[in-house]
Amino acid sequence: MRMFLCGQWQDRPAKIDVTNPYSGAVIDTVPKGTSADVDKALATLVEGARLMRNMAAYDRSRILRKAAALMLEREQDLGRTVSTEEGKILAEGVFEASRARETIDVSADEAKRLSTEVVPLDAAPGAKGKFGFTLRVPCGIVAAITPFNFPLNLVAHKVGPAIAAGNAVIIKPASDTPLSALRLVEILLEAGMPPQAIACITGGGAEIGNTLCTDKRVRKISFTGSFEVGEAICKMAGVKRVAMELGSNSPVIIMDDADLDKAAQMVTVSGFSNAGQVCISAQRILTSTGVYGDFLDALKPRVEALTTGDPLAEGTKMGPMIRERDAIRVESWVKEAV
Repeated sequence: MRMFLCGQWQDRPAKIDVTNPYSGAVIDTVPKGTSADVDKALATLVEGARLMRNMAAYDRSRILRKAAALMLEREQDLGRTVSTEEGKILAEGVFEASRARETIDVSADEAKRLSTEVVPLDAAPGAKGKFGFTLRVPCGIVAAITPFNFPLNLVAHKVGPAIAAGNAVIIKPASDTPLSALRLVEILLEAGMPPQAIACITGGGAEIGNTLCTDKRVRKISFTGSFEVGEAICKMAGVKRVAMELGSNSPVIIMDDADLDKAAQMVTVSGFSNAGQVCISAQRILTSTGVYGDFLDALKPRVEALTTGDPLAEGTKMGPMIRERDAIRVESWVKEAV
């Protein structure tokens, strides 16, 4: 696939292979964008931001609503794209496509709800009959920097609200999983999104991300990823607005009176969905000594029943991790814990 900037689908001589994490096969290639591409894209997005600022809330909502309808029509295809490039099982890929569609649909609702606020001032002396009001003003250009583990829904989480609020948006998808983001851009353009108001640049995170974070034309950065990268972005961003969704260490606390079968089922689902590559997955299980043994007895057969293999094959319950080096890292942690 090509990347989208300056109102056009564009290619570059340098390429990035997009591989299937299960088979290792190259399923597509995308251009390797550069900081120069970011500069060109932002020059066009400045005009796009002006168009979006002047667009009525009804029209922004209409674009998002049509995009959601197109996503519903193509839900199976989008789910297969997610599964093929990211490695999660097909059922999880289709579910993500459904969630992404809901995210865009809710954004269409919110486009109509953004409003002014009127505040009475007569609680202060000498302010009888006076009031203040606020106006919601779009930021301008929003940079959406997204991770691999939810390559469609987390893009939708950033792009949908940005459009609803009247902004232009530039997407930097994860290099391992750029195809889902590009598919969403196709759908948004088909739904009527002004071509000058959206861009999606594929390429290395350091070069493209650093350029986005330091360029003064970008007025807000929305990032999902690690704490270390999020901290670096905040230091580079200056006076830009930032929205950070960073890593977690999520505990599950099982009390003595818990339904252990239900707890074991939920821990199995939460801990092993997408091969554990979920920021809110079950990462630590805390129990008392009184229920520890019984909980393990309930959990063990459920985990042993998880079948691994081709994520597109019927019956597979867990696919591969996104990269072999990540699987090696996790395996070393398991050995260390044992």
